[in-house]
Amino acid sequence: MCILNGENLADGVGITPKLADRMFEAGADGITLGNHVWRRGEIVPYLKESDRVVRPANLSARAPGKKLIFVKDVAVINLLGSLFLNPPVHPFEVIDELVEEARKRTPVILVDMHAEATSEKVALAKWLDGKVTAVVGTHTHIQTNDARVQPGGTAAITDAGMTGPHRSVIGVQAELAIRQMRTSMPVRFETASGDVRIEGALIECGADGRATSCESVRVPVP
Repeated sequence: MCILNGENLADGVGITPKLADRMFEAGADGITLGNHVWRRGEIVPYLKESDRVVRPANLSARAPGKKLIFVKDVAVINLLGSLFLNPPVHPFEVIDELVEEARKRTPVILVDMHAEATSEKVALAKWLDGKVTAVVGTHTHIQTNDARVQPGGTAAITDAGMTGPHRSVIGVQAELAIRQMRTSMPVRFETASGDVRIEGALIECGADGRATSCESVRVPVP
């Protein structure tokens, strides 16, 4: 099965119903989101109805969307890191209850930890070792070289990377990002092109939910 993080699909910020549907038509089974979840207002009614898109569980309890979804007997949980992103609720305050709820239906559980700080992603992976199948970090757009299966049987990678144009600054035209950094002036970012790659993680597990392998994936797109 294929789970993707889709929060940057709409020209780099947010996701729309049309783009979500295109991902499902292309073969995605489920979509996680992140800190740009509300950047496209048209996604709100879509999230209220969709059973295949999960928003960060540690947003406001009044926010629309699912905190936990089940796709092909796999539970999918999405969290926002607390450092620098400042969600309403700390991810460690909600994860145990979500995992307990997920395990009532399936032992195969994927957690997308959408966070700036590598420390939070690594800490969550260690806390959940033996409790979930995989903890996959997203958000920083840079694939990390630490794909592994932990002693308790939980696969982990600190960041799955970015599917998009790598001749860029995390997807933005490099000259625009550099101008903003050099001048501290407002710059309208535009999506880059060139050296497009599909990046992610390939995880295998048994019926008991314990991971047996975890490897990073990087595929050039002609």
